[in-house]
Amino acid sequence: MRIGLDGIPLANLKTGIGHYTFELARSLALIAPQDDFELISPFPFLTELSQQTLPENLRLERARASLLGKRWWAVGLPLHVKRAAYALFHGTNYDIPLWNRCPAVVTIHDLSVLIHPHMHERRIVRRARRRLPIMARAATMIITATEHGKREVCEHLGVEPDRVAVTPYAPRRNFRPVPPAQAAEVRKRLKVEDEFLLFVGTIEPRKNLLTLVRAYEEILRASPFRPQLVIAGREGWLMDDLFAYIKGAGLQDRLRFTGYISDEDLSALYSSCRAFIYPSLYEGFGLPPLEAMACGAPVITSRIHSISEVVGRAAHLVEPTDARAMAQSIIRLLGDDAEREKLRTAARERAAEFTWEKTAEQTLEIYRQALKKWHSAKAP
Repeated sequence: MRIGLDGIPLANLKTGIGHYTFELARSLALIAPQDDFELISPFPFLTELSQQTLPENLRLERARASLLGKRWWAVGLPLHVKRAAYALFHGTNYDIPLWNRCPAVVTIHDLSVLIHPHMHERRIVRRARRRLPIMARAATMIITATEHGKREVCEHLGVEPDRVAVTPYAPRRNFRPVPPAQAAEVRKRLKVEDEFLLFVGTIEPRKNLLTLVRAYEEILRASPFRPQLVIAGREGWLMDDLFAYIKGAGLQDRLRFTGYISDEDLSALYSSCRAFIYPSLYEGFGLPPLEAMACGAPVITSRIHSISEVVGRAAHLVEPTDARAMAQSIIRLLGDDAEREKLRTAARERAAEFTWEKTAEQTLEIYRQALKKWHSAKAP
């Protein structure tokens, strides 16, 4: 069986969807050596991908899009799918070909653009409102990362529950505890102090960093603790209020924005932070808390449905809009060595329950369901 997957998320610096796309494709190829998998993109792939050793049955396919690149989903990709004679196409990032000659599976990571449109650029919201219902109707099967995400897709896009399947994501293999000496070298290079709190993710409104900074200001004001606050991730959009608040509060010297950093450096920060804080207002899954847990970080994160589903009882949950409660939770954890160690152990155990092999196995089963539905619908 020959399967095509959307490779566009691998044409830029990898964030959550890019990691999902690559890890899923590689794991699919490893557990199904009898099948062939192609990651397709009209744009050049990241240079680092060509330097990695891939399974023999996984290819990076740069499509000959030419002038059709701007109409990739409507014209370029459907023509490529026809030429390639795929048994199935998987849109790993919300989109599938606008006309299908084979079963199509689409992953809808979250519905933030529909549920919280004020947190996104207007052009993105307009596109999502127009295209997401079309993609949901056109897909043979839909994948979400959590049961909560499935309920949202069914409710907001009017999809029948039997067309939506859940496949949790997983931390990547290189996220594991880093020896203290190695972590110290990374911190020194990144100008991170020994005592620090950590946030990882794109700097955008739904990550709720303004509340985290307010909580951090409360920690400095109301406790004896003076940890550095480290924010790792690329800069997104609509963040003027955050930077204005930091400047007005005079916190510039205590915050460290590292920008986008490698997985190796992230592992070192996860492994050595006093606590990992993830106050997101909305997530489809929330990979950073799970990555941090895989490295043994004590985690404080938002009490929202999707994240609660992922972290279980292995993290402390707080109301994401309550800066004072967040500060108090962090202060309590900083002052309780035994509780931090308890969370570290629970975090590693919980994270070990999620693997990309399991995700790939579940995804293959969804492919089989999609093929069955497609052929049943085409049968006379």
